[in-house]
Amino acid sequence: MKQQKAKSRGARQKKCFFCEGKTTPDYKDVEVLRKFISERGKIISRTRNGLCARHQRKITREIKRARYLALLPFISKA
Repeated sequence: MKQQKAKSRGARQKKCFFCEGKTTPDYKDVEVLRKFISERGKIISRTRNGLCARHQRKITREIKRARYLALLPFISKA
């Protein structure tokens, strides 16, 4: 049988931002979308932001929509 790897000590799983608030991501809510974008303009991974798989897929889609409509930049000038 395969043994499962033990999680590192002290590491706890983050709660999904949208599941806790019982909301869904929306491309018009730019302030919330900015929480999930790095300072260089990249979408932050699931392991770092603590979203569930469903909301990570939705947040990615909504960030791309907001970028297309020029509500968010594609890249930052840093």
